[in-house]
Amino acid sequence: MRVVAALVLAPLTIAVAWIGGWPWACIVIAAAALLYFEWLMIVGLSGSRLAAATGIAALAVAGVCLMMRRMDLAFGIVAVGIVLAAALVRERRGWVASGLVYAAAALISAIIVRRDADIGFVALMFVLLIVWVTDIGGYFAGRGIGGPKLWPRVSPKKTWAGAIGGLVLSLVIAAGFALLGFGKMLPLLLLGTVLSIVSQFGDLFESAVKRRFDVKDSSHIIPGHGGLLDRLDGFVAAIVFAALIGFMRGGLDGVGRGFMVW
Repeated sequence: MRVVAALVLAPLTIAVAWIGGWPWACIVIAAAALLYFEWLMIVGLSGSRLAAATGIAALAVAGVCLMMRRMDLAFGIVAVGIVLAAALVRERRGWVASGLVYAAAALISAIIVRRDADIGFVALMFVLLIVWVTDIGGYFAGRGIGGPKLWPRVSPKKTWAGAIGGLVLSLVIAAGFALLGFGKMLPLLLLGTVLSIVSQFGDLFESAVKRRFDVKDSSHIIPGHGGLLDRLDGFVAAIVFAALIGFMRGGLDGVGRGFMVW
């Protein structure tokens, strides 16, 4: 089931990413909403319907504002949503706020990276493929080689061999992009290295949150994989990193180029 789910979801994600525009924005908004709701499930607040609805509405409206190139409105709506959602619960308000910040960061980053008309799709695919092969390499190297654990208290199954295996595969992907003419070899190899490490930290971060609340999976929405948050934890960290670097170097309309072209 794990393999079948991946074979269905990966091509679908790539197809919608290639189309871009509103189709990509819609799928990103839906994913961000589910990330936020699964976060509430992990921290034991999924029954707080008003907080859930407020956060989801803020994410949806912010996504629309981003597509209309109103970054200021998007940030303002997210900020108001965070305050309102946290005020609507009696406990764990910091966890509610942090969950909405997490989902909003994923939403904003995924949209502005792809929105680059010149190289947005390439930049998005670079991030996606690095995260995917890091996960795949980590799984097979970890299972096949084993050895010392990476952080046993947080994630008992992850090993140093898995981390290195995922990193090696990410370098192969980065080299492939360079050979195809999408950037210079050395910068892309460095970016691939950093993205792989960042995605693994994103995975460990989500594992630490689940460990804090004694939860195994964020949900069971994806057969064989658990929840969407379980699958996108590394991607969220990587795409936020890519968006920050791209924005600082290329501005709001050149995030993809700012990240990929050095």
